[in-house]
Amino acid sequence: MDPAGGCPHADNARLLAAGSVAAVTLPGDVPGMAVLGHEALKEFLAHPDVAKDATHFTALQEGRIPDGWPLRTFATVQGMTTADGADHRRLRSLAGRAFTARRVAALRPRVEELTRELLDGLEAAAADGDGVADLRRHFALPLPMGVICELLGVDAEHQDRLHHLSSQIVATDIGPQAVVAANREMVEVLGQVAAARAADPGDDLTSALIAAREEDGDRLGPHELLGTLMLIIIAGHETTLNLITNAVRALCAHREQLALVRDGSATWEDVVEETLRWDSPVSYFPFRYPTRDLELDGTTIPRGTPVLAGYSAAGRDPSAHGPGADRFDLTRGPARHLSLGHGPHFCMGAPLARMEATTALRQLFTRYPDLDLAVPEPELPRHASFVGNSVRRLPVRLRPAHCER
Repeated sequence: MDPAGGCPHADNARLLAAGSVAAVTLPGDVPGMAVLGHEALKEFLAHPDVAKDATHFTALQEGRIPDGWPLRTFATVQGMTTADGADHRRLRSLAGRAFTARRVAALRPRVEELTRELLDGLEAAAADGDGVADLRRHFALPLPMGVICELLGVDAEHQDRLHHLSSQIVATDIGPQAVVAANREMVEVLGQVAAARAADPGDDLTSALIAAREEDGDRLGPHELLGTLMLIIIAGHETTLNLITNAVRALCAHREQLALVRDGSATWEDVVEETLRWDSPVSYFPFRYPTRDLELDGTTIPRGTPVLAGYSAAGRDPSAHGPGADRFDLTRGPARHLSLGHGPHFCMGAPLARMEATTALRQLFTRYPDLDLAVPEPELPRHASFVGNSVRRLPVRLRPAHCER
């Protein structure tokens, strides 16, 4: 796996041509596997002999994974994404109360309001930038970050720092010292958040998690609390940030598809689902571990191997999506993607992410129907990670150049 990330689709196509499961080398020459094919990944994600708990990660248990390994946090953070069975159900039930259909519906007016405010800010940024603004920085990032921090009761003063640290933690190209420093600082900031909510509880998820811990000491330990907050913050904004960014890129590159939404032949929900399939916000997610030697589509994955879930590859798997799998097409029918997971670890924030993205896209293109990229797509700088799948900046022109003055 290339630690510098980049656009994954050409490599995915090459790997898929050879099979739905591939042996890969992770940073630090750690051997691993990746599941790429749609059907193989669907089976793997729900397989009873596949675990998330890193006690099943052979190299880690044998002391062969150093503290500064860039992917170590994915394996060792204490929370839902590294728990199985009863532990996973316990943690998920505590956090899931913030993401029920009723709670998400109640959030819609706030998301609509915040979206309008951010579009005002985007226009101001474009006015200062000769008609060009970074849509990712001024719009796609602060929307999900603002919403998830409000849900958690995180003060606004922490938001920029938490995003920076989140980006460091999901990066795959940084050195050991930076890895350790980012994780240490993330724990410090979240400790401040937890202390603030313990001293002054509110109607937020952090306060609820603390209360649950205090009512029953066995319910949620201090490391689980901080790990849960870390996971919700990272997953709650990084993925939606990439989803909105990738959807805008897709529509700018496929104006005929945007026209389908405008004439009522497709919906903004269709845009979100097709973007999730065609350009998944997460490319390769770490880790799962077979608890026994596991045969998957003719390939054996040895027990204890760290396995990547190849969401960006599965989304363009021709065996599942046909010969036009690499085409962005809003008319292909109900999306059959796995980009929000499958099985017991299916993304509990999926309804919120979908609502945020559809709201953002509808308001953005209603207000700026001629919005377009300000630089050619190949010049957009990519994420320095094979985990996240997007670009680091998205300069856009809100109106045609002749309308700017």
